[in-house]
Amino acid sequence: MRWKNSLAATVALATVALGGALATPQTAAAQHDPPTGGACSADAQFLGFSDSLDKTTYEGQPVAGLSALALTRPGHALALVDNIGTTPARVFGLEIEARRGKPEVAVESLTILRRSDGTPYTGADFDGEGLVAERGGRSILASSEREPSIRRFGLSDGTETASLPVPDRFRVAPAGEAATNATFEALAASRDGRTLFAGMEGPLAADGTDADGRSRNRILRYEGRPGGDYRVAAQHAYRPDSGLSLVELVVVDRGELLALERGYTPGVGNTIRIFTVSLRHAADVTDRASLADAPDDVFLKKRLLCDLVNAPPSGAVAKQPQPNPLLDNVEGMALGGWLPGRGRQLFLISDDNGGATQITRFYSLAVDLS
Repeated sequence: MRWKNSLAATVALATVALGGALATPQTAAAQHDPPTGGACSADAQFLGFSDSLDKTTYEGQPVAGLSALALTRPGHALALVDNIGTTPARVFGLEIEARRGKPEVAVESLTILRRSDGTPYTGADFDGEGLVAERGGRSILASSEREPSIRRFGLSDGTETASLPVPDRFRVAPAGEAATNATFEALAASRDGRTLFAGMEGPLAADGTDADGRSRNRILRYEGRPGGDYRVAAQHAYRPDSGLSLVELVVVDRGELLALERGYTPGVGNTIRIFTVSLRHAADVTDRASLADAPDDVFLKKRLLCDLVNAPPSGAVAKQPQPNPLLDNVEGMALGGWLPGRGRQLFLISDDNGGATQITRFYSLAVDLS
């Protein structure tokens, strides 16, 4: 737990420094320079954010609606765009510099996602929400919550090369039991690429929501190989916090996931929470027609890692009411490498929905997952 002790010391030093600033008039000016980071929980330290992508374009395409994030190699990532009108479905390549805390991020490439006949998907028929960069760097898997679907695209030209099977009951009603805009919001892969997890943003009709306002979601586990075929191997039950939705998953190791939950209340703002989720002894709920009568031990066990509302604002400015100006519609998450003495680096990205009152914001945190 060396990193936890380091974090506690950091918080203590920051408290002493703040007390000195309040007591000494000569240091009062320093209060005008907000800190760029600090603890947001016992296991998470906020390192900084960047708004450099907000309301920008690249090769004529708006950098907006970024709903999923996938690291490809150190300092580089891909970001998937969701349903922005009739603009083409697309993936932006990002260059990231975040070793010293506050991240710097810029677009370095653009890939238009196309059908096998070469015509581009658009917001009319593709709602990109989940993203996996397959091993080898030549292809991606992208989930669309419109049908829903999980498709493979080559990165060289963006052409679709395959699609994964989706059980009939997970299709949007009336074809299945899923609700519109509440299907495959999350997509994650194990390090070796042999296991995929596709998380539903909301419940199937038969599963519903409990008396406490918590939806009963399902996560599909696929088994296969990168660049090859996958099959659905199991379904797991997941229960987001009351009023929140499951929007992203990240694989930590064979026994653990990270889950990103998000909510929005008009006039109040967003709620953004990150949880560790245990896969040990995970029940397979494939044969359960409904989760409404499932006992508590059927649902995956989770533990709050960080509530972003508790992170230091760090000079952030919100364009709409927020409980913390740092918050926005965070939908993408990716787990990076080790930070000396700080744990693992965790990146988040917000989806501005192409709107004037929301922000495309890139976040960096250090998290202790021990």
